[in-house]
Amino acid sequence: MRHRRIGRSGLLVSEISYGNRFAHRESANCARAALEAGITTFHTAAAWGHGAAEEALAEGLREARRDDIVLCTGVFWLEHPGASQFGLGRKHLMSSLHGSLRRLGTDHVDVFQLWRFDHRTPLEETFLALSDVVREGKVRYVGTAEWTAEQLLRADALANELRVPLLCNHAHYSMLWRAPESQVMPAAARAGIGHFASMPLAQGILTGKYRQQRIPPGSRADNDERGRSAVRPFLDASLLERVDLLRGIAEEAGLTMAQLAIAWALHHEGVASAVVGASRPAQVAENARASGVELGIDVLTQIDQLLGGFVQSDPRLTFTPTQYDDL
Repeated sequence: MRHRRIGRSGLLVSEISYGNRFAHRESANCARAALEAGITTFHTAAAWGHGAAEEALAEGLREARRDDIVLCTGVFWLEHPGASQFGLGRKHLMSSLHGSLRRLGTDHVDVFQLWRFDHRTPLEETFLALSDVVREGKVRYVGTAEWTAEQLLRADALANELRVPLLCNHAHYSMLWRAPESQVMPAAARAGIGHFASMPLAQGILTGKYRQQRIPPGSRADNDERGRSAVRPFLDASLLERVDLLRGIAEEAGLTMAQLAIAWALHHEGVASAVVGASRPAQVAENARASGVELGIDVLTQIDQLLGGFVQSDPRLTFTPTQYDDL
């Protein structure tokens, strides 16, 4: 497993990160498989599974030396039914962080992610609270997720003023979803902010498992309505035919389709790590083998030619909320 520095920081992260969103029966085993594959960077969030995802990840990492791993969690959404606090206000940020530390069984997190931009809370309030927890040693670095270029530059100015180590943005980025490329990634580069590439497999579409518009049993789209909603826009017959043609490119390169997609996300110089989830330990081991793969210009060109007009690159589609009704 190769490692890269993220942004202009001194933090090394594994090229493949493991993200634990759920607390299914294999969650802890998947985290252990990630450790065995050399993965050192792990992501979760307080709201995922109402805290159960953090607890499952902590169980899987129980035998790891704390100083050997980069542990990332984050705040934004409601964290349990009936909660009144969400977003990035001081009260929610503080209570969320302390809950995460308790569930993760640690006295600090390496990266504290602001999972979405909060239009209702002054950015100054958020970063003053962050400066406090950084000084207290509870947070080593701060990251954002799905922030626009303008939001990142505002955050960078405040971070510099308040001495908050803002080092990364977590953005959806894949062969099919390239919305960050034209504005977010250039702005981040100017600010010295690196990227975690989220969903490099495009909700599993780029693994080739959704052939002929069928939803495979046990897939995320088969398990819950949110998963089905996320996958549904990709279940286009013409798109799936093009994706299936990627199989030949992957085989010629000696890769699985998943490895090809992860390696593609890692080819962008601003991306330090690709974040992947898994429902089985074997998937983690397969994904980890994408580390160190270098794709030639001929392969990258073939991918662009195949996917063509199905690539989404509109920067206005950055996943930042303007409504809070679904929280």
